[in-house]
Parts: sequence; C-alpha cells; structure tokens
Amino acid sequence: MEDERQGVVMRSTGSWISVMDPEGEAVECRIKGKFRIMDVRSTNPVAVGDRVYFRMVDHTGVITRISDRHNYIVRKATRLSSRSHIIAANIDQAILIVTLASPRTSTGFIDRFLVTAEAYHIPARLVFNKADIMTEEQVGMFLYLKSVYEAAGYPCLLASALEMQGVDAFSAWLQNKVSLLSGHSGVGKSALVNAVEPGLDLRTGAISDYHDKGKHTTTYAEMHPLSQGGFIIDTPGIKEFGLIDFGRTEVGERFPEMRALMSHCRFTNCTHVHEPGCAVRRALDEGHFPEFRYYNYLSILHDDYWEETESYD
Repeated sequence: MEDERQGVVMRSTGSWISVMDPEGEAVECRIKGKFRIMDVRSTNPVAVGDRVYFRMVDHTGVITRISDRHNYIVRKATRLSSRSHIIAANIDQAILIVTLASPRTSTGFIDRFLVTAEAYHIPARLVFNKADIMTEEQVGMFLYLKSVYEAAGYPCLLASALEMQGVDAFSAWLQNKVSLLSGHSGVGKSALVNAVEPGLDLRTGAISDYHDKGKHTTTYAEMHPLSQGGFIIDTPGIKEFGLIDFGRTEVGERFPEMRALMSHCRFTNCTHVHEPGCAVRRALDEGHFPEFRYYNYLSILHDDYWEETESYD
C-alpha cells in the first residue's frame, strides 16, 4: 500500500506503540481502527514482536496492518476474565533463568514455564545462574536436572554472571534470535543480559517490579535489540502467563517424555493418574520417568492453575 512502512513493535503501553523501522529508528505510533488477530480474544490487539505496517500522519505513525503471527504467548487479563493479554509474538525461543540458591527456583516453577512454552509452540531453554555460590550438593542437583531436562529436549546451561562463566555460550544462544527471557526476581537475569550487552544496561531490580501483583495492569513486555544480532524480550513474571487456550486433558501432551509414551497407554484418553494399562505410570514405577516431573504434572493437573497461573517457590 502506498506510503506504508514496515516495522517491529518494541513496546506497547496501550495508547502508544513504539515501532522500530528497517533503519533501526524508533517511531511512536497509534492504532488505526480495531484489529482482531487470529481469533484471539485479547485486551491488546498489538503486542511486542508484532510485525506491522504503518504510515506517517502529522509526524505520528499510524498502524494500518498487522502481519500474521507464527506464535504468541499470553496471560489472562484478569482472574475471572476469559480474555487474554498477549505478552509477546513471533518468538524464536523462551529462556528461563533459574537458580538453585539465593533464591531457589523450584522444579514446579520450571515445569510450568516449560508447559507454557510447549503450549504456544515456543522452543525453551534453561540457564542455571549463580554457579559461583553453588555447593557441591547443588552442583550434583544441577547435573541431575540437566540430564532430565536435556533428555526431554530442553538445553541447559550453567552460568555465573559474576564470574562471566557461561556468558559466551549464553550469548551464542541469543545471537540472531528473538528470545523471550523470564525468571524469578533475584536470579540475575539483568546481570546476565548486561554481561552479554553492556550498553543495554538493564536496570537491576526491574524483574521484581514485574512481579509486583499491584502492578499487573501497568506491566508491559519490552523488546531490546542486541548488537550481535537478535532481540531479547523482557517479560512480566511467569505467574502472569495463562494456559487459557486448551484444557486439562491436554496437559500431558505438553510434557515431551510423557507425550512419547501416550500411544502405549491402554486408553486413548488416559490421564496417567488412575487408569489401568497406563504406559506413563508403568515407566514411573520402573524408574524410567522422573518422579519430580510426574508430580509436577499432577500439581498442574489438579490445582487451580486453570483459574489463574501461580508461581511456586
């Protein structure tokens, strides 16, 4: 269309949308009319990562079209609402920063993140930060978790932002990709990003702001370009993500090692809880399925996760 320019949404606060044009310049834009994308009932028609078309009107960008998304991730707009808030779109990978001490990230929290990524078809990776303060026991725990998660298809990295351990490998993960980053407050997400991209200077403590329940309505994801190529999307906390596009019976499909066994269950609608002839429970009994992953599955299946996603420390 004549006079239209293309760009990528870097930040959206509702009334104003910051779009980066092909020359790398930021253009403040507004939305023209109403958009409905991919039949998603959302409170925000435009999200970080969206590829949009806009034209300039009186020195202000006006977004006229939004390209189709290849994926997206959402959170519920409110506890009782069936509508969603799209956190980000067109994501190449989701990376969770975790720690085994100061603070401890529980496997329940990790598995909820991975299930969410699976639900929205986003490849996921794990970074275990603060290797410099790990005890011998915690190193052993890392090696065990690494073996379990990598067997399920999730690459793991041991890092220390303080001592620059694993920073080069983390940087390689980010290069030329759109990476959504998340993690508890205090796990060192900002420190790791700043080690890769010192000029970005992400504010320490920004993550804890995202975890403030009183600020859910004013919390926005933001995308930052990397000098080596690629982008990082700084997100609200995982407790705001919402699995609202599928039901309880599909939870097992979001565990790759469980998904691989499902065809061997006696019943096609097996919940892997009480049914006879369940291949998942047989693998669990024989020591071929990690117990903690199974019990985290049960936790997701039976708690009130479907009303509002919570974090579990």
